Amino acid sequence: MSFAMNESIGFTVYRTAIKLRAEMLRRLKPFGLTPDLWSVLGCLAEQDGISQRELAERTFKDNPTTTRILDKLMDMDLIRRDARNTDRRTFSIVITDRGRELREQILPIATKMNEDAGRGISADNKTRLFSLLNQIQKNVEG
Repeated sequence: MSFAMNESIGFTVYRTAIKLRAEMLRRLKPFGLTPDLWSVLGCLAEQDGISQRELAERTFKDNPTTTRILDKLMDMDLIRRDARNTDRRTFSIVITDRGRELREQILPIATKMNEDAGRGISADNKTRLFSLLNQIQKNVEG
């Protein structure tokens, strides 16, 4: 049986993700953020007040990693944890005004990153790409 790494879907997607992450890291460096911090901040800006568990699921991170990211974002005064009235053991994660301001500063950079990554790819092919990647995710999930 023949197998070439450059024909492996997993290897190609992984290699692409690594390159995208490295470039985003370079672009976020002036703001003191990493792609992981940015993904959590961006997710919270889209839906504020969710639990840590929900946030971990939406950003595809495990709970210990999510805790470290949230601690760092709190140290930067970009988020806060608010106790929930229904269960004092769980918290709502809330983006602060400073966090929203920083997100607004970074949005043009994230938009430009998407544009640069998609340069030369038609809108139809981008739609097809997302559809194919979503299908791959479904296939892998079972």
